[in-house]
Amino acid sequence: MNPAHLWPPLLLIGSNVLMTFAWYGHLKRPAWPIWLAVIASWGIAFFEYCLAVPANRIGYGTFTGQQLKVMQEVITLSVFAGFSVLVLGEPLRWTYLAAMACLIAAVIFIFLPID
Repeated sequence: MNPAHLWPPLLLIGSNVLMTFAWYGHLKRPAWPIWLAVIASWGIAFFEYCLAVPANRIGYGTFTGQQLKVMQEVITLSVFAGFSVLVLGEPLRWTYLAAMACLIAAVIFIFLPID
């Protein structure tokens, strides 16, 4: 497999893990003042960008911008599904799984050859 096909999804997975913690990790710390939650989130987001930007730079050309965006959305919701269950202790409802099925359909459509 060409590294240009492999690195973008791997970097996007890492990026989304970091961003999920940046956006939602502070919910486990309700006693934190909001300014501390914001600063902690910004600190994590810096490292998220250090993965997201290269993922898109490396992937663009091998993938279209639209393909990269749909890939990122599916990865985001997949990462968040695990986070919401494992970290936040929320149940994974059937409606979430139905939404993921719709996104999988979007992936199929966005990666179909247009010739």
